[in-house]
Amino acid sequence: MMTRASYFKNSKGDAIVNKYIQERATERDVRNAWETFVTSEHSGEVWNGKVREDILASWQRSMDLGVDACTRSFRKIKDEDEISLRRERNVHLRQAASAAFKRLEPHLSDAKSILILADDQGVIIDTIGDASILDKGQDIHLEIGGQWDENVVGTNGIGTVLRTGKPMYVHAAEHFVEGVQAWTCAGAPIRNLFDETVVGVVDLSGPPHIFRRHNVALVLAAAREIEIALAEQQRQERMLLLEAFLQSKFSHSDNSVLLLDRNGRILFRRGVDDTNFPASNKLLVGQKLLPDLEGFSAQELPNLLPPDVKPEGLERLMLNKAYRGAALFLRPHVPHPQVRKDVLTIQPRLNISEDTIQIIGNSPRMLEAIELAERAAKVNISVLIQGETGVGKELFARLIHSRLGQQDAPYVPLNCAAISGDLIGAELFGYVDGAFTGAIRGGRPGKFEQADGGLLCLDEIGDMPIELQPYLLRALEQRAIYRMGDSKRRPVDVRLVGMTNRDLRLEIEKGTFRRDLFYRIGVVTIMVPSLRERGSDILSLIEHFSVYYAEKFGRSKMSFDDETVESLVNYRWPGNVRELRNTVQRIYLVGSGPVVTIKDLPPELRNDFDEAEADSLESILSGNSGDLESIEASAIRRTILAEKGNLTRVAAVLGISRPTLYRKMRQYRIERD
Repeated sequence: MMTRASYFKNSKGDAIVNKYIQERATERDVRNAWETFVTSEHSGEVWNGKVREDILASWQRSMDLGVDACTRSFRKIKDEDEISLRRERNVHLRQAASAAFKRLEPHLSDAKSILILADDQGVIIDTIGDASILDKGQDIHLEIGGQWDENVVGTNGIGTVLRTGKPMYVHAAEHFVEGVQAWTCAGAPIRNLFDETVVGVVDLSGPPHIFRRHNVALVLAAAREIEIALAEQQRQERMLLLEAFLQSKFSHSDNSVLLLDRNGRILFRRGVDDTNFPASNKLLVGQKLLPDLEGFSAQELPNLLPPDVKPEGLERLMLNKAYRGAALFLRPHVPHPQVRKDVLTIQPRLNISEDTIQIIGNSPRMLEAIELAERAAKVNISVLIQGETGVGKELFARLIHSRLGQQDAPYVPLNCAAISGDLIGAELFGYVDGAFTGAIRGGRPGKFEQADGGLLCLDEIGDMPIELQPYLLRALEQRAIYRMGDSKRRPVDVRLVGMTNRDLRLEIEKGTFRRDLFYRIGVVTIMVPSLRERGSDILSLIEHFSVYYAEKFGRSKMSFDDETVESLVNYRWPGNVRELRNTVQRIYLVGSGPVVTIKDLPPELRNDFDEAEADSLESILSGNSGDLESIEASAIRRTILAEKGNLTRVAAVLGISRPTLYRKMRQYRIERD
């Protein structure tokens, strides 16, 4: 008798059939386990590995809460006004989700599935997707206003995610209530990135045949996108609130202050620390301190504060005739010395010989960037620091490192643009003996291993070779690395800070930077403002560098006349703080003093481009601040003036291509006129 050829046993068709049979068998096991659980007094009988631990724990909670497992009636908020009020109360969450939902909606229209947004109480506030499934979902109130907390419906992809705070899927008979077992769902929590509270859930639901375990990955990606949008909303709110405060008559007060948004949530605090306020741990940014401020008078609100918070006053803040929030002034518990409010000090690292770092600035955008960096340091997330050349991005990386709470936490910097593409992988991940020609005997750990337990700072991350980016993404996701030439997995606990002066979204469009890596490293993005955006900070920085270089060079501190100050304030500073620092350094090196006049400034700061002067390298270098970017920007400006704006001629004179010229002009904010 002939036997069937063995290759039939391994065919793709048989594999699919076997997988289908296994899944159906698993579903039957879960169904039998559910029946045993809801009918038996001994829930332990259903363990036996047939039901996932998370599901079994949820079943037990559902039973303890008194949920009827056999019910076929479900709850929905009946009052339309209450539904509208709830949706309005969650308008920021809905706005943050709108882009992700709009992007996914075309892919769901014929996919027999719907995407759901629920608030922090499990009430559905938005739905999109296949019209037939949306209609079918109304039978169980899987619609706007439907209530899906565990204490109402038992185990499900919305309520169980809210209770556990973890992404998960709930398939068919895994639902506690029988009337929902004709559905499958996958949900992921949406968190406030700074206080880690769950503010909502995004859920994908449909009939059982759409079930795929990787549906969790889809909703998790959508949740992360929503979280990033929420963080951007908070950043804008903080900026408007700070501007309103700094434009008010209260900004010059010496009192400790909390800035509250319209909902009574703390968005910024100044002068509130453990020394002056023993209860400062209750006054953290992101905490809801008071109820809706618009519902109470300024006299009533202080009475609603916690008893150990002693207010000295509360003032409402307006900007452009719009109500932005309030400033709550606090009474300190102990006297404290006065310090400059525009100076933030970072102490030297342990056992490292270096100067104390000072971040100077009191402009709204600078205060916002500093406050965002300090908040980001409190949670274990990756941070992307963006800004033009010379703005001081590494100072913010050092600020985050200084707030980690461990004096011996390593700080490991790496400039991705300063290392060839062939070597950067070895620098990041290390290598073992014999991994490549020229490898050091015995191998060497990479920057990831050196930064274990601390912070890895990748400068110019936009210059990382595209072929290496998947390995960086894997290291961040798995929190582990593999040395080159080695298969051994090495766990690492590393906080990543990436820095770049490029627009990574443009790099994504050009195909030089991975979108998934951008979302992974840009959970929090800190935009360090350019110097020309910082207003009076220029004067504070001039004062700071004057004191520093007077002491360093053993000279008396110089003063600047009014015309000179006006030129410095009005100059565009393409090299930013670095250029300003070099300018002041040059003045103290070559200036005769004691008063700095307009003649002591480099030519580009005197606004004298129309003067006849040879465009030689010597003339460009003479009187320049010495900063390479400043020299390059000066050369481009002079050539544009000489060639009367003809950019083709400018590129030819400078010996660069027109695309390179355009890129340099954007980098240095140079206008054609």
